[in-house]
Amino acid sequence: MFRLRSLNSCFRRLLHVGTVNRDQVLEQLQVCVAEDQLFDVVGKNKAKLTVDHVSCAVGLLWQFHKEKPELLRNLDLTRTHPQFLTLRVLAENKIAHMDDFMLINMLYDFMRLDLERQDSVFQQLVSEAWLRIDSPLMGHITSIVDQKLPSIDDSRALSALMISISPLVSPQLRDALISKVDQLLDNMGHSEFNTARRIVQFLRNMKYLHRPILEKCNKIILSCIPTMDVENIHIVFGLYQSLQFNSYEFKLAAKQRLTELIDSTTDSFSFTKLFVNLAPMASPPIRERMENTALLLADEFSAHQAFVFAEALEQIQSKNLSLLNKVASVIQRNLHVYRPVDLARITQALYQMYYYNPELFSKLRKVLVNSLQRSFLPYEVTILTRVLALVPGPLLEEVTISRVDAMVEQCRLSDLNTVSLSVAKWIRNDPSYQLNTHSKYDHVLQTLNRCGHQRLQTADRLDLVLEELKFMTGDWFEEMLLEETMAMLQRMMDQINWSNVPELSLFIARTNHLCPPLMDRIASVTIEHIDKIHPAAIYGIMLSFSVLNYDPVQADEVFNVCIKRLTPHISSFEPHLLVLVASCLAVVDRFPEELIREIFSIDFLGKLDSQLETLPEALSMRTRQRLMELNRAVCLECPEFQVPWFHGRYCQQLQRKMHSAVSPVQKQIYKILGDVFGGINYVQVAVTTPYYYTVDFECKLDKHSRPLPYSESNTLQVLDRGEAHWDTNSLENGRDELPPGAQRVAVEFLSSRFFCKNSHHMKGETLMRKRHLEILGYRVVQIPHFEWNSMELSTHDAWQEYLKKKIFG
Repeated sequence: MFRLRSLNSCFRRLLHVGTVNRDQVLEQLQVCVAEDQLFDVVGKNKAKLTVDHVSCAVGLLWQFHKEKPELLRNLDLTRTHPQFLTLRVLAENKIAHMDDFMLINMLYDFMRLDLERQDSVFQQLVSEAWLRIDSPLMGHITSIVDQKLPSIDDSRALSALMISISPLVSPQLRDALISKVDQLLDNMGHSEFNTARRIVQFLRNMKYLHRPILEKCNKIILSCIPTMDVENIHIVFGLYQSLQFNSYEFKLAAKQRLTELIDSTTDSFSFTKLFVNLAPMASPPIRERMENTALLLADEFSAHQAFVFAEALEQIQSKNLSLLNKVASVIQRNLHVYRPVDLARITQALYQMYYYNPELFSKLRKVLVNSLQRSFLPYEVTILTRVLALVPGPLLEEVTISRVDAMVEQCRLSDLNTVSLSVAKWIRNDPSYQLNTHSKYDHVLQTLNRCGHQRLQTADRLDLVLEELKFMTGDWFEEMLLEETMAMLQRMMDQINWSNVPELSLFIARTNHLCPPLMDRIASVTIEHIDKIHPAAIYGIMLSFSVLNYDPVQADEVFNVCIKRLTPHISSFEPHLLVLVASCLAVVDRFPEELIREIFSIDFLGKLDSQLETLPEALSMRTRQRLMELNRAVCLECPEFQVPWFHGRYCQQLQRKMHSAVSPVQKQIYKILGDVFGGINYVQVAVTTPYYYTVDFECKLDKHSRPLPYSESNTLQVLDRGEAHWDTNSLENGRDELPPGAQRVAVEFLSSRFFCKNSHHMKGETLMRKRHLEILGYRVVQIPHFEWNSMELSTHDAWQEYLKKKIFG
């Protein structure tokens, strides 16, 4: 029946074009009686295939399989054939030319051929079908939901409707739905996992991080974890990751449940999901056990599973070469199946694991270059460009650079930034760049600069701009766009409100660019609307004031309202975030007692240790560093809290890992200090203080301001190659006692990183460091880079006189 319908459709099209303009390709397809014959026709006529040809060919493929007994159907062989990939690509590119009947037929045929649901052509067909078939209907349903919302009390039904209508929901209806759901969640039982999941999925669809709703849903999900399977845990992880919502309680509970499910998860489909979610959190023995299981299942991996596994192995930096080889083998067999973006991610994962397979990397690079030359999607061009710049290989041809140049005008700011970083890498690796007056890179650099400025100058919605600026970093942005960005933000100051203040403040802190009008606006909005701001978002607001050391007129009021807002919610904070909050406050010399006592309680430190095991390595290390700095600040500035110093061993481990290199400027200052004091035995370099600060230079002056010498065993020598070297293990030696009336002087060279980007304004951590060194008994002499490198100080005598005035007054 289906074959007759397909053939009938083909015949009708043939008759429609008439007998004069015969469609020879269609005729060749119609007389095919076997799969190989059909693929041969497709391969010979790639350039001629129309949407009718593709529809007819895909329909016939399914009919060939349908006529075989089920045991003899080899769908894998069909799906991996190169010409099947041709049909998939053409089908995806020609969706707009399909009528409704053809669209649904094509979707059914691909489903019957067992095409993976995450395949792009399948997703595009489904999306197009929804748009065509259900847009008017869903629009009507959305209108009914809007009208009847006050009377809807069934959370299960409402959550299902929310998912269905999410593409058509306006911001006003979104807020009304969230308000209604908020009421219903209070009366929901702890077993309604699917309802809570659908609500989170709605927020994900809307790209809206609503913390109060997420926290309520998370409580319901937590209560269901003991009975959840791998699939549902995997879904929740994906939703939370998309929303950038962290819940250490969920991660710990999921870790325990997934560990319980290891032995019963024996199929490659479920085990892949288990591995992806559990491996980054698992202990080394559990991880090794999972890798051994994966090694046994690797031969069964599909193309998609191998792709997912490659990224998971990169995340945990696996050294299991046998497993890597098996995963790479599956990937290499299926290169023709992957989308360009997937191949880029695979290439990046394998490269960042230092996986050695020249043949595979050569093939990957060739496919990526070809994909880049053909691509017309901005996000795809951006990803391909970034990965090709990452992976070593031959210099790109001018046609490839021109393709990137042609796509730049369609890119978002974040994409422009990525492309600029990639072009910079290409230039560094191209020895001919400095020799050519007109380089193949020049035009793309000019286009990047022009498009970046135009995008900022024409922007008129702050929320959209902040979304694009979220991941902007690097030299190109700072040199070409940062000033323009700040001007744009000042132009939009009237759009700054309580909902976007945290994101704006985080961006300003990240750029290290001090803009007083923006900071004052952030302060006033925060003070006025503090009750509307979620406690977890307070950290983002305070960070810019702390990092940039900005003291607005309402400084005390800003910090007081922030502390008052977060204090009642201390127990509900993510442990690592609470540490970051307290560390941020410590920089500006604020130590709320309730907050400090909570953090340094045994229970909290135990929770923090458990959470750090589940965090990404970079965030875990940053949190440990901030806890140490907070511990040091509390010991020095708030001894009345009686918090013990327990980071000595941690700091010693850090010092062993650090390479104590001395910069050329520090080496220069060291020699001039020797001249000022009459010998280098009066100066110590890279001195470790109590509580493990490292001071650039230390000297001692007696009560008459005359220098005191150090013993030879305590002298740190600066070698010609610029390394600091102790003659003996002075880290274990105690500090020598000072004579009565003598003082220690810490001489600190302040490079540009100690100041805001656009001024000589010192950053918060620089001032905190000075405070702490003074508490430790030092007189601190600071040498700003802009003074040392100024025109006034361009001779040895001038530098020597400058140091004398700084040290001796």
